[in-house]
Amino acid sequence: MTLLDVITKASANTEPHSSQADYPIVLDPDDIFLNLKPEVENPNPTSLVSPLTGWGISQTDAQLIDLSKKFYTKLNRKLKDIHNFNKEEFLGTLNPFLEKIREKGGIFIQVDSTDSGYTLVLLEKVGFLMGRNVLSLVLEACISLEIWDLLQVLIVNGLVDHSCYSNMVVNVAAKKRSDLLCLCVKHARNLGSAELLCILKYFLCPPKDGYPSMVNVRREWESQSLLAIEKVRPGKKYRLAKEASILLMVAHDGFSDAELCLHYLLASNNVDEVILSSSLGKLSGKEMMNMIRYLGKWLKKYERFPQATPCPKASSALGLKACDWIPKLEDVVKCLGFVVDENFSSLMLHPEFHEELKSIEEVVSSLAIEARFCCLMTNVIEKLRAGDMQS
Repeated sequence: MTLLDVITKASANTEPHSSQADYPIVLDPDDIFLNLKPEVENPNPTSLVSPLTGWGISQTDAQLIDLSKKFYTKLNRKLKDIHNFNKEEFLGTLNPFLEKIREKGGIFIQVDSTDSGYTLVLLEKVGFLMGRNVLSLVLEACISLEIWDLLQVLIVNGLVDHSCYSNMVVNVAAKKRSDLLCLCVKHARNLGSAELLCILKYFLCPPKDGYPSMVNVRREWESQSLLAIEKVRPGKKYRLAKEASILLMVAHDGFSDAELCLHYLLASNNVDEVILSSSLGKLSGKEMMNMIRYLGKWLKKYERFPQATPCPKASSALGLKACDWIPKLEDVVKCLGFVVDENFSSLMLHPEFHEELKSIEEVVSSLAIEARFCCLMTNVIEKLRAGDMQS
């Protein structure tokens, strides 16, 4: 079988793997490469392929693989009878496994095993040694048993594999954990179309029992806004703190809890524009209307507060991390363009959209006039500076 045949067969197989891989962890290549030797003493230098011998994995990797396979088998059996499986039993199974792979990996942590946050620290430090199969089961257990603090550690520390996000986003949305969906948007790289559409639909038409967890998101925005106001005091960072406080005020006031969650999606650099555009084209009429109203709010905010400009330094200099998650005017305009392009026929045929679009058109026209004036003033200033330099 050729390499092309192997790749074609693998890509055509869309069924999920029911068993573990032979090597469920990322192998350390250093020891492997050192032991590789040519199969023949004098290999042909013109040959594209030279057979090698001596391939073998290190003893540490072999032990980690063995531990992962045993834990996978045990946890998989427990999850099949989820009604007789609880949080305490899961942690009693997870902790010994994490401790063993910590020992094999030679990782030291300064937290006592009796500490309430022991499992969180353990998972944060050695979670990268878990294989993809084990990770998928741990995610399933966290969601099924509603152990949200463990799930948060996995997401925030980038331990969730890209292939796991699709099921995780759907299951977290089903559990109405709005705050964790926001974390997925902030920390996941290249969310797929299914995940993105699920998140959009959730926040544009949120379920009634999803609001309690959205309160956590609003509290975070309020906390950052208050911190920004406290930072506005005479000193070197006064101007930066003032700009950040204005920006956070604009991002917070007048937006609903669900719309505050949408800020992360609109400002994210991890969202592919093609996938976002495609997802926006699959929204229902009500969802589309809510999206247009949300974008309209942003345009009116930027028209009313032209002094609200991006503050990329506020996050590192003042600890105002929320400033990194405020959509810029160009983000809003670009998203609005996607909505119009993907839903042009629907927007034209349904009169309920016309009033919203007319309102947005007026704001866009006003912003466009301001932009032209600013460009003219910029050109004048540049010419004056050039004249001063020549003289």
